[in-house]
Formats: sequence, C-alpha cells, structure tokens
Amino acid sequence: MDQVSATRSELLARRGQIRLAVQGRDLLSEKRAALMKEFQRLGTSVLEAMRELERGAAAARRALGEALALDGPEFVGSAAVAASSSIGVELTTRSVAGVRIAELSHEPVARSSMARGYGLPFSSARVDVAGDAFERQMERLLDLAAVELTLRRLAEEIASTTRRVSALEHVVIPRLEGERDFIALVLDERELEDRVRLMRAKSMRMDARDEVVVLA
Repeated sequence: MDQVSATRSELLARRGQIRLAVQGRDLLSEKRAALMKEFQRLGTSVLEAMRELERGAAAARRALGEALALDGPEFVGSAAVAASSSIGVELTTRSVAGVRIAELSHEPVARSSMARGYGLPFSSARVDVAGDAFERQMERLLDLAAVELTLRRLAEEIASTTRRVSALEHVVIPRLEGERDFIALVLDERELEDRVRLMRAKSMRMDARDEVVVLA
C-alpha cells in the first residue's frame, strides 16, 4: 500500500474501478454460462452421434465382409474405384455470446447406385448395400467433425473466460477493495487528527481568553 496515494480523488477512482471490475466479472460470467449451455447442448448431440457412428461402422463392416466373401475382392475393388468421388465442403461462422464459431457444411454424400459411376458389370445388391453403409458413415463423420470444431472452440473460450473471471474475482477486485479500504482508513485518521487539532486549538484560545479576563 506504500504506492497508494491516500486522497479523495484516489478513493473515488478506486470505487469507480471496483464498479467496472464487478460489471466486467458479471458480464464474463453471463458469457461463460451461455457458452457452457451451448457446449452441453452440442456435447449431448456428439455422444449420440458417436454411438450412431459405432453402430454404423459395425453395419458397414458386415456389409463389406459379405460383399467381399460372395462377390470377391476384385469385383468389390473395381466398384470402389469407379464410385470414388470428391465431396464439397464449406466453412462458415456464427456467433455464440460474441464468440465466432466455425461451422462445416458439406454436399450430400449418399447417392443412388446408378449415381456411383460403376456399371452393371460391377454392381450387385451386396455392393450397393456396402456402398450405402459407407456413404452414410462418411456423412456422419463429416457432421461429427463439424460439431467437434465447434466444441473445441467453445472449450477454449470457456477456459479463457473462466481464467478472466477468476482473476477479476480473486485478484483484481480484492486488491482494489483493499486499496479502497486503506485510503478510506487513512482519510478517516487524518480527519480525526484534524478534529483533535482544532479542538486543542479552540481549547487553547479559550484558556488564553480566560487568563486575560482574570488578569483584567
């Protein structure tokens, strides 16, 4: 507290700084609550998406195994090469409590058997079933990747906001309140000392006047 100037202006300044710090803490707490609500909402959907992904992976493996066993690796491999294609994706952003969140959108992945590019010589019901299963898996993976991007950004911002709230609540505000109380205490002591000096001066003047009256 040695560096703190105990003046009225400093006391007013500390009070104003405390108000701003408290307002900042409250706003950041509200922001954190909004971010956590969005994080929990997306987290629930991610858990369900992961369970669906596991179920889909098992179904896709069974379909592929059946096609390989009954149609042969060369037949399935040729169909896979013919059906290969690119998928268009796009990144956009939206705002959650003032935080820019990336979102990934993509073109439809699932196709009809006629749109996969392989002709009838490389087509079978089993190949089509496997193709359907893996295209659905690719769609799930892309959707899950989009949500994961958002969850990571939200987690980073929640951690950063929590650190700022903690710093304000446990460091900045207590320090400012301590300085405010110190300044107020020093000013009160000075005021008390001034009153004592005034009372002494008044008493001395009254004593001197009484002595003059007696001598007269």
